[in-house]
Order: sequence, then structure tokens, then C-alpha cells
Amino acid sequence: MSVEVTVDPGKIARTLRLRNGIVARRLSERTARTARIAEREAPGSMGRYISWKVQDGPRGLQGVIVCDHPAVRYVLDGTRPHIIRPRRAKALRFEVGGRVVFAAYARHPGTRPNNFLLRALIEGR
Repeated sequence: MSVEVTVDPGKIARTLRLRNGIVARRLSERTARTARIAEREAPGSMGRYISWKVQDGPRGLQGVIVCDHPAVRYVLDGTRPHIIRPRRAKALRFEVGGRVVFAAYARHPGTRPNNFLLRALIEGR
């Protein structure tokens, strides 16, 4: 008695790329885990702006994590020291030691880069 097995690489590849296939489910789990880590690592309320999805890419399925917070570029890249001036009012208003202080401008020292998305990607492997 003989048995013949034919392997069709095209069918295997199509099966692996199915939307509800094992590869898609595994990719979805890993992307969700990485997004949860990014939410935890994000400063302040930025974690609430993180979403994720699995979509078709140029080489098959890919997991995508997005942060829609308006200041995310400044957090990821950092900022140089700069001067802050009022936009609509004539002075800036601060509270210092319980007292209200007004100033024509303020010198911001800048911020260090905080690449929380990269840290989440490395930790979520």
C-alpha cells in the first residue's frame, strides 16, 4: 500500500492568510497585547488615544497601533527649549506658591524624547 501526498504551497499560503485563520488570530492577540503595554507606558491621558487594528499590508496581514493624541509627536521626539507667548490674551497666567502670577512670556526648558511606542513594541514581542 502506498500513500501519495501533494503539497501545494499556494494553498497553504492562502490558508495562512485567511482573515480568521490562526495567523490572523495570533497577530491580533500580539497587537492587542502591545497596544495595552503602550497604553500603560504612555504619559498622562495619552493612553486613551491609542487604538489598534489588523489590516492587509503589502506583504500580507500587519498589526497597526495608532496614537491620535495631538501632542504625540512632541512626546516621541521631544522638544527643544523655546519661548511660550500668549495667543489671545496679553499675558500668561500661572499659579506659583498659591499666588496668581502674570507674565508676558515664559521660557520652556524643553522635554526629553519619550518613545513609549518603541518600548511597547520591544516588550510586546
